[in-house]
Amino acid sequence: MEGKKPIYHSLYFWVITGIVVGILLGFIPATKGFATNLQPLGQAFIKMVKMLIAPIIFCTVVTGIAKMGDMSKVGRVGLKAMVYFWTMTLFALAIGLVVVNLYDPGQGMDQYAQQLQQDAKHMKEVEAYAGKTAQNTSTVGFIMHIIPDTVVDAFAKGEILQVLFFSILFGIGLATLGERGKLMVQVIDQFARGLFKVIHYIMYFAPFGACGAMAFVVASQGIDALAKLFMLMLGVYSTCLVFIFVCLNLVCAWSGFSLWKYLKYIKEEILLVLGTSSSEVALPRMMAKLENAGAEKSVVGMVIPMGYSFNLDGTCIYLTMAAVFLAQATQTPMTFSDQLYLLFILLLTSKGAAAVTGGGFITLAATLQTMGTIPVASMTLLLGVDRFMSEARAITNLIGNGIATFVVAKWEGALDMDRMQRVLNKETGAEADSPEEVLITDAETAKNGAGGK
Repeated sequence: MEGKKPIYHSLYFWVITGIVVGILLGFIPATKGFATNLQPLGQAFIKMVKMLIAPIIFCTVVTGIAKMGDMSKVGRVGLKAMVYFWTMTLFALAIGLVVVNLYDPGQGMDQYAQQLQQDAKHMKEVEAYAGKTAQNTSTVGFIMHIIPDTVVDAFAKGEILQVLFFSILFGIGLATLGERGKLMVQVIDQFARGLFKVIHYIMYFAPFGACGAMAFVVASQGIDALAKLFMLMLGVYSTCLVFIFVCLNLVCAWSGFSLWKYLKYIKEEILLVLGTSSSEVALPRMMAKLENAGAEKSVVGMVIPMGYSFNLDGTCIYLTMAAVFLAQATQTPMTFSDQLYLLFILLLTSKGAAAVTGGGFITLAATLQTMGTIPVASMTLLLGVDRFMSEARAITNLIGNGIATFVVAKWEGALDMDRMQRVLNKETGAEADSPEEVLITDAETAKNGAGGK
């Protein structure tokens, strides 16, 4: 048996190093100018990963459904996933609402809020956000957005839900062809292997991407920008931790696996999200790791992409806390019934958070516009620090979607519990810390090798 590899051979070590170096470059006055020029490193890394997300989802979903054969199973998985998503969304929104009322971070900020609202530059930024949401966040608009104008357009724009919609239909089409569709399924399956190999090479650039992204944010925003809004940030981060280690921990215990071991298993993906503030950069690796840990490919291929639009736990926490914070800062009265109304609106608008450019911040603008009581212009308060809270949102979303996949897979009888326990305990031959082995492992071969049923 080979000895444990040195820590400096692990991706997470170099990502941490990149983050630390980026923070130092942005914080030290002598290197701030240099740090602001490093933004393209982070942008380049995110773009490289995003260019592969749509084809990876397509390949995974198509091959998963085509090999599944049973079309009723596709409907069951989708329904069970949506039940879970709506339940966890309600919990996340409610927890955010309770904590922000206890913290009361917006009190005493009315003068600061008025000053920012009078700033013409910031007003234009908020108005631009609010304008973008008008036609995109209605329930009908969101549903229509799922259907692409053309298949090529969905792939070109990287619209996850549109690609998922087409992939499900195409997978069903191949499944109904039976033997005649097997050759195409094999071709798509091999194409997916090639894509995961490309992801493996791109991950070598991850430390540089994390360094560039963090250096730019710290240098451009500055530490002073956080002082006034520290309580809100503290509230968002602490609430996300409570949600993860209380709510999601209970879900994990009920499902028969350890939250802590699961977090250790996906530590590299968490660090990637921390460095880039984008949960999308970890999507391909998460799909591979969840399949490697015993979840059936068809379930992983459906639940994870759906979760990126319907199971945004971290974003939901942020939305409730930010909305009530702005009400407090602008001294807008919010009764208990007003907050329940806010909860109801967010149950709908939060489902479109990933379907419009700008994510949670834009969805917040749409929510305030719908309520009509909290001034949309007050969002200027969040412009400086929204980027710092996006890490908490993205990491919570990532963790929650992985757990959702395991839960739905177990409900469907599509989770090899023995395989999962072996992987989480690092008892299996598929080394969890190796991107190469995780990304190219075939689930069925891995199960057989580990003695799975």
